Amino acid sequence: MSVSHSSRLNKLVREQYMRLPQGGLVQVTYVWIDGSGEGVRCKSRTLDKEPKSIEDVPEWNFDGSSTAQAEGSNSDMFLVPVCMFRDPFCLDPNKLVLCEVLKYNRKPAETNLRHTCKKVMDLVKDSHPWFGMEQEYTLLGVNGHPYGWPDNGFPGPQGPYYCGVGADKVYGRDIVESHYKACLYAGVKICGTNAEVMPSQWEFQVGPCEGIEMGDHLWMARFILHRVCEDFGVVATLDPKPMTGNWNGAGCHTNYSTEEMRKEGGLKHIEAAIEKLSKRHDYHICVYDPRGGRDNSRRLTGHHETSNIFEFSAGVANRGASIRIPRQVGQDGFGYFEDRRPAANCDPYAVTEAIMRTTVLNETGVETKEYAEH
Repeated sequence: MSVSHSSRLNKLVREQYMRLPQGGLVQVTYVWIDGSGEGVRCKSRTLDKEPKSIEDVPEWNFDGSSTAQAEGSNSDMFLVPVCMFRDPFCLDPNKLVLCEVLKYNRKPAETNLRHTCKKVMDLVKDSHPWFGMEQEYTLLGVNGHPYGWPDNGFPGPQGPYYCGVGADKVYGRDIVESHYKACLYAGVKICGTNAEVMPSQWEFQVGPCEGIEMGDHLWMARFILHRVCEDFGVVATLDPKPMTGNWNGAGCHTNYSTEEMRKEGGLKHIEAAIEKLSKRHDYHICVYDPRGGRDNSRRLTGHHETSNIFEFSAGVANRGASIRIPRQVGQDGFGYFEDRRPAANCDPYAVTEAIMRTTVLNETGVETKEYAEH
């Protein structure tokens, strides 16, 4: 197995130090999205006492020239704390803090998509939008080969792996269960997990979350996943199509409803929202992966439980459609729907903002509208 050198260090020795008292001081790990729009970075500092709210965590800074976010001649970037979680690695009273990144002039960094998402979520807050996102990912060895796959070949064809049980069906369950527990401890709204169709591919779900909380909780769940994988010496990739050929890709299906969709008779509001989405397919494809649709073009082929990237479609219980209405929702006449187009490496802030712009703010076309501070 291709695992990292660090994972082979003696963890019992580490435990000896981790049990030492902190003398009332607190470690706070600041987490932010880097210049790739996909990677996360972190660094830690000591506070004199445990922060009780996000307002108790001071702003900080970092070298943006080393994260593809600034020039070396003007490299200081601001870290603005926005959401705090318990730290499952250093344990209480230590914290993980998700941050927005601002440039030297206090304007949001290019990959700080939270800033506009928050503005839009504040505008639409009376519609009480709920989201649940299904994050698929693939475990790789440090050599880039799927974890558990034969070194010079392939496992058997897809079929026995989805929700599979057994050493010949699933690879890396220890990582998945550790991540789940770490998220629960942290306070991330993780709500489930399962093995996926391709071997070494897994999924966890986060939600229901209202408004900006969706992006905050999914990004922290991703950070925790990468940290857990680091401990085990493997890599989690969010590439939408990590293996070419007859293997499923990886998406981030997004379940969505407003208050009126969740009430009796809500199906007509669901159908109205889908009609709006159908007229803005190109705009959504552009924001559903970090490269304007190029990543998703490898995944959305019309095969392997996906729709075709060039066509919009919707249907009840249809996993080959752009939008799926769950069968139960069709029967009940209210509930939610699932947008199956977002790629695994999407930015949840961009996805949830786009859905609100189209379905609640009634924007059309490929351009977005600027709104005054709410």
